[in-house]
Amino acid sequence: MTLRLFDTDTRTVRDFAPLVPGRASVYLCGATVQGEPHIGHVRSGVAFDVLRRWLLAHDYDVWFIRNVTDIEDKILTKAGEADRPWWEWASTYERAFDRAYCLLGVLPPSAEPRATGHITQMVDLMRRLIERGHAYASEGNVYFDVLSYPDYGRLSGHRIDDVHQGESLGHGKRDARDFTLWKAAKPGEPCWPSPWGPGRPGWHLECSAMAEFYLGPEFDIHCGGMDLVFPHHENEIAQSKAAGDGFARYWLHNGWVTMGGEKMSKSLGNVLSVPNVLKHVRAVELRFYLGSAHYRSMLEYSDKALHDAAQSYQRIEAFVHRVVERVGEIPVGKWTDAFAAAIDDDLAVPKALAEIHSVVHEGNKALEAGSIDTARDLAGQVRAMLGILGVDPLDPHWYTPEDNSTALGALDVLVRAELERRQQARTDKDWASADAARDRLQAAGIEVTDTPNGPEWSLAATTSSPGAVQSGKAN
Repeated sequence: MTLRLFDTDTRTVRDFAPLVPGRASVYLCGATVQGEPHIGHVRSGVAFDVLRRWLLAHDYDVWFIRNVTDIEDKILTKAGEADRPWWEWASTYERAFDRAYCLLGVLPPSAEPRATGHITQMVDLMRRLIERGHAYASEGNVYFDVLSYPDYGRLSGHRIDDVHQGESLGHGKRDARDFTLWKAAKPGEPCWPSPWGPGRPGWHLECSAMAEFYLGPEFDIHCGGMDLVFPHHENEIAQSKAAGDGFARYWLHNGWVTMGGEKMSKSLGNVLSVPNVLKHVRAVELRFYLGSAHYRSMLEYSDKALHDAAQSYQRIEAFVHRVVERVGEIPVGKWTDAFAAAIDDDLAVPKALAEIHSVVHEGNKALEAGSIDTARDLAGQVRAMLGILGVDPLDPHWYTPEDNSTALGALDVLVRAELERRQQARTDKDWASADAARDRLQAAGIEVTDTPNGPEWSLAATTSSPGAVQSGKAN
């Protein structure tokens, strides 16, 4: 395995060399649980789940931390507008994010720390920064002194004179470029005790403290959306390194899901929530779509693009199920060299998918030729490759044959009768009746493939149905 990753910090593709041999430590900035997750929110979860699966497949001990920001200005504002307690609001949408990740087959993190559970670690980090001369307290607030850290702006490329934190100057802040580590308590807002008075943490402080607590002062990979490069990740680096930590050795950032060229966000009103999208495609198809583009590229959303991706997945899935119908069990095989080369090349999923489609093509040819052993081996390769992408159709997360075996058996009886009528019509050279039987099956969404062993049928899941692709053969 020679995994190479694009590091935002150095702007180069670098060989991945873990800090501890055989172990990969990864921190992913998780959700700010202010509302229902949309597909733009969960793209990072899908993208870096592929990275995690690839590391696991190469026997790395993966420590994967994905935090929850459960205290933040937007949470307080929205909870207040709804006249609900902030903690209840945050908990409600934390569960919504958990459901979305689970539905999309994203592996659960090694730990999922909440910001409010790590105030002690944040206070300790602020104390170290003040002692080192990189932070100062004023009027119950604590600020990071940006000019005290000479490398500020390296990650994002910001010139120090152009830095704007989006925070107002006041309450004893010395420079508008400084950012808040601790916010003094305001009437009616939640607060925690600190040496500088009651208050709550700033957003940037939270991730630095949690990453250090779970992964140590230096770890391998820090992930997140490209919208976090500045100011969030820039500020994380500044406060962690100023405190004496090595912090992240690689920085990976995924592109946005866009609509009309604009980042999908609640403020633009162009949100597609995960539950709403799943009314139109299956969860496995949505995951396939979100993971189909290179993780660093923008993913321009449209209904057509989503449905095209769903149909692309259905073609792969249908091949696997046709082989299952012919041979029974398909053991997971080994991915191809071309697939491995693609994933090792900065997680180049589009190249990996091209290889999967190529193997599926060869597998379908083998089925048509009656080369069942070859088809089974190729299907095993496809399963292995789809497993890295998190969309193996025979994975128990996606496939539960016992749930629909009764319905499938009933359908098989009806389809077989129609195929027998079609075959008799062809024997009698009654082409009109044969064509009519074929058209009835197609209208029902049933595809028929004539093989040396007789006709086989498959029912591809439509984009409006939650069902899995099923298949059968007529005797």
